Parts: sequence; C-alpha cells; structure tokens
Amino acid sequence: MQTGTKKSIKLDYERLNDSLSRLEKIVLDTLDFDEVVQNVVDSLFYELGDLELGYRIVVLALVDENNQVLRRVSVSQTKEAMEGVSALPKPFHEIDIPLNAKDNYSIKVLKIKKPLVTHQWSNILTPPLKPEEANQLQESLNIKASMIYPLVVRRRAIGMMIFSMIKDESRVSKYERELIRRFTDICALAVQNSLLYSKLQDSTVKLKKANTKLKELDKLKDEFVYIASHELRTPMTAIKNYLWLVLHKDEAKLNGKIRGYLIRAYVSTERLIKLVKDLLTVSRIEGNRLALLFQPVDIYGLCKSVRDMLVINATQEKVKLILKPREDVLKVSADRDRITEVLQNLISNAIKYTPPDGTVAIDIEKKNHDAVVHFADTGPGIAKTDIPRLFQKFGRLDHSYKKIGEAGGTGLGLYISKQIVEAHGGKIWVESTVGKGSTFSFSLPLIEDKETK
Repeated sequence: MQTGTKKSIKLDYERLNDSLSRLEKIVLDTLDFDEVVQNVVDSLFYELGDLELGYRIVVLALVDENNQVLRRVSVSQTKEAMEGVSALPKPFHEIDIPLNAKDNYSIKVLKIKKPLVTHQWSNILTPPLKPEEANQLQESLNIKASMIYPLVVRRRAIGMMIFSMIKDESRVSKYERELIRRFTDICALAVQNSLLYSKLQDSTVKLKKANTKLKELDKLKDEFVYIASHELRTPMTAIKNYLWLVLHKDEAKLNGKIRGYLIRAYVSTERLIKLVKDLLTVSRIEGNRLALLFQPVDIYGLCKSVRDMLVINATQEKVKLILKPREDVLKVSADRDRITEVLQNLISNAIKYTPPDGTVAIDIEKKNHDAVVHFADTGPGIAKTDIPRLFQKFGRLDHSYKKIGEAGGTGLGLYISKQIVEAHGGKIWVESTVGKGSTFSFSLPLIEDKETK
C-alpha cells in the first residue's frame, strides 16, 4: 500500500511537470503584452479542461499604480466567460477595483500575497458592481467557488488571477492547487517581462519620434541661421562702409565726441559682421555645405601673409607678433581661404589674450608627414579643466582670461577652426600652463608625402 502511494505521488509529479512545461512554453513564447495576457487565461483553462476538473472562467487583473486601481485585462475565451462578460452592466475592461477597497477579496490577496477562496462574486466584484448584481451573475453561470491567486514578482504583487469553478473548493485536489500555484508564478514572470518589454517598445517609439522631431527642428534652425545670417551680412557691410566714409571724409568737420561715437559704431559693426560670418560658416559646416577648393599652398607664405595683415592689430595692443623664419618650402593641399580663416582666428586670439609688452610667436615645423604650425603666446595660460571647452561650439572661457576692456568672443572661432582643419585631414590642439602662456597648434598633411605613398 505504501509503495503504491509513493508510485501515485511520483506519477502526479511527472504529470505536474509535464503540464507546467507545456504551459510555460505557451505563456513565455511571446513578449507581446496582449498575447501574453490572453495566453495566461486561456492556457491553464485548456490544460485543466482536458482533465475535466470543472474550471470555467479564468480572469487576469493587474495593478494600475497611476490610477490606483486593480484593472481587469483579460478573460478566458470560454462559453461561460463570454456569457458573463455579455451580462456585465459595464464593459469588462472597465471593471476596476480601487486599491483602497479593503473588503474586496482581490485587494486582500494583493496585500497578504496569499490565495483566498470565495463563494460569492460580490466579494470580488464590489465595487464597482452592486452585491446583488455580482451574485446574480454568478448564479446564472452556475459558478460555485472562485480561487484568487496573487501574481508576485520580487515580493511585490503586480496583479492576481481568479479561477472560477462549477465545483466547491473542497473538491480541488492537491495536484490542482500545486499546478495553479506554480503556474501563477510563471504567469507573474511572463506578465512582468511583457510589461517591461512594452514599456521599452513605447520608449523606443517615443525616442524615435523625438529624434525625428529634433532632426527636423535642427534642420529648420540651420536654415534659419543661414538665411538670417545671409540677410544680415549685406546691410551690416553697407553700414560699415558708410561709417568708414564718414570717418575718412573730412576729419575737421568731426569733433572728438562724435568721432569717438562713430569709431565705436564702426568697431561694433565689424564685430557683428564677424559674428554673422561665423554663423554662416557654422551653418555650412553642420549642413555639410562647406565647399573646399583644394590647391597646393605654401603654408609658410600663407602664415606670413596673415601675419602682415594682423601686425597692425598687434602693434595697437602693444604685442610683438613674430614669424620665425624658415628656408625650405612646405606645401600642403588646402583651401587657401579656409586655412587663412584658421590662421586669423588663432593669431587674433593669441593677440587678444596676450598682455601689453607680451609676444606671440608663429613657428612652422615638419613633423613626420605633416606641416605643423604653432602659435605661442605669453598670456595668462589656460587651466586644464577649461581646455576641453575650447574647441566646442560656443565654448567660451570665463572673464579672468580677458584683458581689461576686451570684448568677449562668440566661442565659435576655435570650433570653426577645428572643423576646417579636420576637414583637411589635420588635427588641432593646445598646450598651456597657467601663468606661462599657451601654444595652439594645428597640422596639415604635406603634399610630397601624399604623392610618394
């Protein structure tokens, strides 16, 4: 007798494991939320239905934290279930149980995280249904008892399942209880995974839409900056020319104050024209519209030309601007105008941040297969923490680096210079020590080495 009992238990566990394996495969087969919640309520019904154990309706409800309700999400597709849904006084998916309805058995199950049994649907459908409505519906479907099991993930109840039967709970075997207990554990994991997956999918879709919108806005911004800058350049240039004519027409007719005002207006106009020019260049760079006309360029000769243009500015600032001599010719393939722009930015910056009686030295060397241009100043130097901001768009340093009375820059010059140099296949960098000055450098590939490779 004892041997037979052990054999019977062994066979039950084999059947239990077989059933769970089949159910697990069905429930975990997809991550789609709608499919998962429907599989959860259907699969166990069919598994138990095959055994003719009297289960007729399976319901899944999940906690909605945002609305503080227990929301019904799916019901088994059985004859009794469909009749019950049709007879409800309100749609099935609107049968929400408030989480503060402490007398409701479903809410009790969520709190104690243990199964409960009821013989009256008023215990699980009130509110929102009236007690008499719930019990009449139960009687019409010949439901005798309903077992309520929590869905628990990491000690947190995320929902519950109701198993309604046409038999009393006293006729539920240990096998059935164990199957349902272990199955609800699988269901809890499947539902949680599908919820996380759905949230990830929603977030991905939202991010894609936001990214598309940002790209559209960025494109509109670039177009606006380009058009606005282009339209501003013409009137600003005209204003500058008229101011120049007035300043150089007849000095005798201008008193000191008026002349001072006009000079300030002229300088401010120049600064605005430079800003407009920089904005146009940035717009072209970011819109991939920066056309480069490559040709052989003597980098030393170009440096000398720019030095000669800016030496007057350096003299006015009482800064010595020198170009170290070089006998050999170093040729690079470059857009002459754009590299001139880089040289102007770097030399102007060096002059701007070098105090009176200081020096800005330009030096060119051949290093491996590159021509490297250095701009060494005797300014205040740059802290290591500030260096990463230098070549970023609008990456301005604080006022402690400026000379007294010096206007702040736009933070575009070095950013533009970096983009231009890199578009030529070169690099740009800075080395600096606070109190000892800075050396900005950029490299460009030499033509001779390109031809020999």
